Amino acid sequence: MARKDKTVDLDRERGIAPGLVTKTKKRLVIASGRSHPALAKDVAAALGTEQVPTEYRTFASGEILTRFEVSIRGCDIFLIQSFGPPVNEWLMELLIMLDAAKRASAKRITVVAPYYPYSRQDKKGRGREPISARLVADLLRTAGADRVMSVDLHAAQIQGFFDGPVDHLFAKPVLLEYFQRTLSPEDRAKLTVVSPDTGRVRVADTWSDSLGAPLAIIHKRRDPNVANQVTVNEIVGSVEGRVCLLVDDMIDTGGTIVKAAQALKASGAERVIVAATHAVFSHPAVSRLQDAAIDEVVVTDTIPVGEEKRFAGLTVLPIAPLLARAIREVFQDGSVTSMFNGAA
Repeated sequence: MARKDKTVDLDRERGIAPGLVTKTKKRLVIASGRSHPALAKDVAAALGTEQVPTEYRTFASGEILTRFEVSIRGCDIFLIQSFGPPVNEWLMELLIMLDAAKRASAKRITVVAPYYPYSRQDKKGRGREPISARLVADLLRTAGADRVMSVDLHAAQIQGFFDGPVDHLFAKPVLLEYFQRTLSPEDRAKLTVVSPDTGRVRVADTWSDSLGAPLAIIHKRRDPNVANQVTVNEIVGSVEGRVCLLVDDMIDTGGTIVKAAQALKASGAERVIVAATHAVFSHPAVSRLQDAAIDEVVVTDTIPVGEEKRFAGLTVLPIAPLLARAIREVFQDGSVTSMFNGAA
């Protein structure tokens, strides 16, 4: 009883009237920038909620303004922004939304960036180069982000660039379920998982284990002075008469994937299927991916794939259920790692 009176006296000293102290219930809020509204809508639907109505303006000068049209005070807000082109515009819009959320007294702000911008600039390849992936992390933190969630980071060390929790999600379960459902028993018996370069071997190896298929590796070289150009040298492993599953984290201009597929077909591969998480599809990717050496391309919609980027043989899988589950785990203080059998 004395303890209760002491608390009441303390409340009076702080200017709080007795009886007005209540325990606030957590409230989950989904908000989105303009980069991928369909994805945000699907995530909100999977969570059984709606997005916060938000006003967006782009002025004649190119400056951006965003404003949440309802109170988000004390909320656990998840800001969804993907980073297809124009990347810099969407990044600036996200930073402004973060500032707005912070100034609107959101309790915790999580950036959900399915495709992390500037992820390929994760280290210095030559002298006097920036590490732009680290710069993006610093910008997000300074603007008000408490937490970041992303899918298949190009380099795992990007998690260490952000001064706060980073939930690194994997699209492999989404892609894997598709192939387990669609590959015939005959194809499964002839399946070989292929890494398009030595840097993706670890990821390809996990696919190899999951599918019970052998692994092959394509050795390639890049000209450090020329962007988006690749020379394929040799294939490590036998692919003759095999159904080859090329796995990568992203497809940008398609140069790496097409040359890899051509090399596989030249070495006797029966079919070549490409699986990637992020469909960046910069020009001329769409025309390249329709090369005769590629039989099918399977990607997720972490980046919007408009009708102008669709073609025969392309399959786009939804990433929203994976994001929604991860958001629910974070909001409920659960385990994101449990979604990937301890791998995350």
